[in-house]
Amino acid sequence: MTLAERLALAAMYRIDPETGHGLAIKALQLGLTPKSGPVTSPRLQTSLAGLSLPNPIGLAAGFDKNATAVAPLLQSGFGFIEVGAATPKPQSGNDKPRLFRLREDAAAINRFGFNNDGAEAIANRLAQRSDSGIAGLNLGANKTTEDKAADFCKVLERCAPYIDFATVNVSSPNTEKLRDLQGKAALASLLSDVMQTRAALERPLPVFLKIAPDLNSADLEDIAEVATSSGISGIIATNTTLSREGLRSADRDQQGGLSGQPLFERSTRILAQLGHLTGDKIPLIGVGGVSNAEQAYAKIRAGASAVQLYTALVYGGLSLASQIARDLDRLLEQDGFASVADAVGTQQEKWL
Repeated sequence: MTLAERLALAAMYRIDPETGHGLAIKALQLGLTPKSGPVTSPRLQTSLAGLSLPNPIGLAAGFDKNATAVAPLLQSGFGFIEVGAATPKPQSGNDKPRLFRLREDAAAINRFGFNNDGAEAIANRLAQRSDSGIAGLNLGANKTTEDKAADFCKVLERCAPYIDFATVNVSSPNTEKLRDLQGKAALASLLSDVMQTRAALERPLPVFLKIAPDLNSADLEDIAEVATSSGISGIIATNTTLSREGLRSADRDQQGGLSGQPLFERSTRILAQLGHLTGDKIPLIGVGGVSNAEQAYAKIRAGASAVQLYTALVYGGLSLASQIARDLDRLLEQDGFASVADAVGTQQEKWL
């Protein structure tokens, strides 16, 4: 972390977290953040569902909800980024305060509720981006929509020409009944509709499914079965958790989804179980608690072809992506792996 980042983070800790996040986006837009470009090497170059990534370190959805800082984020060291979630209609989300730092736990709790400018505005911004870099979009559903499955298709149809992949997000805990779509029948119907929409696109693109960490073995078996038969391109494991086990921070009992360090072990076990259940036939993206190269490497060896981070940036700054990528390169070399792909799943059994 640079001295400038340390000073900036120290200042941000003194203000409201959501205000601080807005300032971080503004700093990106003004060019005041690291611009190293994506870190890469022959070992780090990764193929994910047909996408060629310079490195496997991605930015998770939620940081740039409205696609207002795509270009600078793609120059911040990440191998790929995901923006959104986008819903068909704009919505303000839940009442503030709705974001809480848990510094003692290196974590955060949010209950944003898919606040965003809507698919039309987000599509227009994405249409202005250059072709450089891999950027995907997290698809969401409006809070008041009865047919939430249809919302995913609407956003995909509107934004597809301007993105490299899309993620069906049925795992946010902050939109009522959204997680119900993870049930076997509902999920099969939803993914069937989404894949039909994808098939009709002028330029079909990879479609990922993002799941929750709060699933039991039977739930995971159902998801693995549906995912395998649906033809989706990959699974992102996982979103935030409703668990509050072991937290020490004053805001530990706030409602919403918990992200950051406390999620690492839970999400990695879900990841490994999914790899085992799908026979490693579907690419997995590991998310949850990644704050250093060792944790990124652990998720890769548990079965992830790529990883994403977000909350760790609150504590490590935007230069963290570059640092993790460089350190991961050294770990791969140290263990004799010629590529990320060679390391995927090599310690899956450890997490089962």
